[in-house]
Amino acid sequence: MSEPLEHPEPELIDVRDPERSRAALERLGERTWKEALDWLYGPAADRPTAPDLYPEMRRTFFGERGRPGPAPSQGSSSNHVFTEFRDRLAPFAYAAQHPGSNSYFTPPPLPMSIAGETLSRWLNQGIDLWLAGMAGPFVEEEVVRWLCDACGFGDDAWGVLTSGGVMANLMALTVARDVHLARRLGELPRGAALEGIRLYASDQTHFSVERAVHLLGFPEGTLRIIPSDPDFRLHAPTVVAAIAEDRAAGLTPLAICAVAGSTNTGSIDDIPALADLAEQEDLWLHVDAAYGAAARLSPRESRKLPGLERADSLTVDPHKWLYQPYDLGGLLVKRREDLLRTFHREPEYYAVWGPEEQPLHWYQYSLEGTRPFRALKLWLSWKHLGSEGFAQLIERNVDLAQHLARRAREVGFEVIDPELAVVCLRLAPPGLDPAVTDELQKRLQRALEVSGTGWLSTTTLRGRTWLRAGVINYLSTGDDTDRVIATLTAASEGVLEELDG
Repeated sequence: MSEPLEHPEPELIDVRDPERSRAALERLGERTWKEALDWLYGPAADRPTAPDLYPEMRRTFFGERGRPGPAPSQGSSSNHVFTEFRDRLAPFAYAAQHPGSNSYFTPPPLPMSIAGETLSRWLNQGIDLWLAGMAGPFVEEEVVRWLCDACGFGDDAWGVLTSGGVMANLMALTVARDVHLARRLGELPRGAALEGIRLYASDQTHFSVERAVHLLGFPEGTLRIIPSDPDFRLHAPTVVAAIAEDRAAGLTPLAICAVAGSTNTGSIDDIPALADLAEQEDLWLHVDAAYGAAARLSPRESRKLPGLERADSLTVDPHKWLYQPYDLGGLLVKRREDLLRTFHREPEYYAVWGPEEQPLHWYQYSLEGTRPFRALKLWLSWKHLGSEGFAQLIERNVDLAQHLARRAREVGFEVIDPELAVVCLRLAPPGLDPAVTDELQKRLQRALEVSGTGWLSTTTLRGRTWLRAGVINYLSTGDDTDRVIATLTAASEGVLEELDG
């Protein structure tokens, strides 16, 4: 910049001169941190969610027009911008840090992970290409190795960080198609070669598996959904029967998609038996452990997740139970070359200086090209907390989930006992019509939301509505959980009167 930019704070744009800009940048950092802490100890401490319904919040945010306005033509001071943040956004942000928050799978992020996210944005490393990231790609390599070790994967294993479980599941099934199916067919499968293929998953499988099958060009009906057992788990015998039926019909089984910690209930499929079956039938085994994999860090809880190391591909999501801010997912594979065979390309503008150099280019292992420096926040968090620290937080969540289940049952709720730390509960007074009982759960959820005491979601299990608590809040205690149950119980009398009227 030859001339200063016409702006209220040019020192926050052209930052080359430390004499002019360093103090201003430090004030900007202090103000940013202050706004964050004012939110943390203000709105976030008051309630997990605003009570507004969606149409009300749209009007509050956008105004009576109810839609975005034009982009600002002139710049504003940082004070003005922060005022907008404080007035328009902060009071209406979801607060995972609130002790009554039991969200889908949104944890309160560790402070060290927030520091890592901040540093990563300043460094702005391009992790797709070694020359654009330098040491940054090595941080991802190290974090991926730690994840592989936690899940029992061997020295030949590899992985890549992703935006989340949806991307990881899509990439995993891409590898299954372009490595495993290609080997069996003797060609890269496209078009008509994808007809007559079968993949197997339970009714508790994440929606992204079906989405991936469609995006990868497989025809309708490729994914065969198999009913889970009464505990919402997939067992090998039901898959054996489906495979035999499909082979008899001339179809080609390709893969089993198992779950280790389902979104609905936290259920864990019979991974060892499904791994045996996959080996016998020459099928690819993908395990979606986006939620559950972190429990392998706990010596106490890891026994619930045997056999993860036998998966050909495995989805993990550190932004769930490793308490990281969005976004941070990951895909692990048993064999490094599987990712290279699927995603490796080498355009001329990424050429290395000499054939003797073999730098780590992450774009060769991922569907994504440009990727942020996702690994730094987890790298710093892991060094700060250690595996033992993560294990303690995870075990506290599991203990708290069991406490929630006990308290809910004591006051008359039906409860699905948590396998990990997801609790599904349902107030079902005797003789109440099932459809009315479903409406009761929805209104109880809304009453809790309005109260500001806590937050639960709802889900549908076997056609019926349940309240659902994803207990991955390390800031929550038994007293906080008791207040949530007390609020639901107190609200139930009035809600039942409304429904009776």
